[in-house]
This record gives sequence, structure tokens and C-alpha cells, in this order.
Amino acid sequence: MESQTRMPLIGEKAPSFKAETTQGPITFPDDFKGQWVIFFSHPADFTPVCTTEFMTFASMQPEFEKLNCKLLGLSIDSGYSHIAWLRTIKEKIEFKGMKGVEVTFPVISDLTMEVSRAFGMLQPAASTTQAVRAVFIMDPNAIVRAILYYPLSNGRNMEEVKRLLMAMQVSDKHQIATPANWQPGDDVIVPPPGSCGTAKQRVETPASDTKVLDWFMVLKKCPK
Repeated sequence: MESQTRMPLIGEKAPSFKAETTQGPITFPDDFKGQWVIFFSHPADFTPVCTTEFMTFASMQPEFEKLNCKLLGLSIDSGYSHIAWLRTIKEKIEFKGMKGVEVTFPVISDLTMEVSRAFGMLQPAASTTQAVRAVFIMDPNAIVRAILYYPLSNGRNMEEVKRLLMAMQVSDKHQIATPANWQPGDDVIVPPPGSCGTAKQRVETPASDTKVLDWFMVLKKCPK
């Protein structure tokens, strides 16, 4: 039972599944090959916090698309409930200047809770019938790269989700790390040296494009 309900961890292959969504049936990860995926759960339809989150994600969807990233939502409500809620959002709800927002990314109907359980989105101490606000970011190989969890009462920061996605993409492309509060264009971190000789060389004859703070702490401009 534990192996069936344990949430996937960073670096592991994400569970595969088939599901009905507001955009028709999907098969994960087959339908998302070669793309990053932000898979997020919400407690219930027709709730205020979730409504603000969906409007924000939907408004930012073109930005995620430019980053080769698909959005995928989930709750334990029915597909009919999803459709009614999304129609209400488009027709009636205005929030922070967002109005007439149409949610076009797929939203999974998980009445059996199978997908929620596979991803550890159900946490009994919080609720046995509602998924918590989980975010899983998967890379183009369907490997879990980041996991974020929020309580039922507090909405997520979608700008932070986007920032984290960009940071991971930059790290993958250039084999670097990003410091705290990194934003695109900021300096990045050169991986620590693997030998005493390399450490000494970095300090004594630093590369022209680096800023050496110490042998283990070397910054450089973010490659384009």
C-alpha cells in the first residue's frame, strides 16, 4: 500500500496515468512528450482562493507556453462541476484587472482520487476529500524536478512558479546554479570545484568572466 500512495520525489519518474479533463481525455506523460509540465491540484471548484489561482494561471498561460511548458490542473470534483465553474469564471468574475478569463488548459476530474493519491496530493490531516495545493514541475522526460505544497487557505505565487521553471531551464542548459531570489539576467553560480587544484586555480587565476568571492563561491554573468 505504501508503494501505491507514496508521492513521487524529486529526480523520480512521475507516475503515468489516463484521465478525463475539461479538454478531453489525456494520457500522461505520452501527450506531453518533449515539454515541461506544471501539474497542480486545487481543493475544490467554486472556491474563492482556487478561482484567483486559476484566473492567474490562465492569464499567464502564454508566458508558460513560450517556455515550452504546459499547465495541467486537478481536483476531485466532476467534469460537469469543472465546466460550470470555468464558465462562471469567464462570465462573472473579475480579479486584479483580470476579466473574461477563459481557462483552456486541461483540468482533471479525479472523482476516484487515483491520480491525487499517486502524486500525494491528498493529506488526511488537512482533508480526506480535498487535494491540497500541490505543484509538481516535470521536465520533458517526465522527471519530477520540483515540488511545492501550500495549505488550503493560501493561494500560490504563480510568478514564483514561473521563476523556478526558468531557473531550472537555465541550469540545465548551461550547467550552472542560481542564487537566492535569482531573476533572469542576474548573475549565476559556477558549480564548486571538484579538486584542490581547480579550487586553487579559480582563486589565483580567475576567468575573466567570473567574480570570485572564494574558492567555493564563484559568480558569472548568465549565459544567453
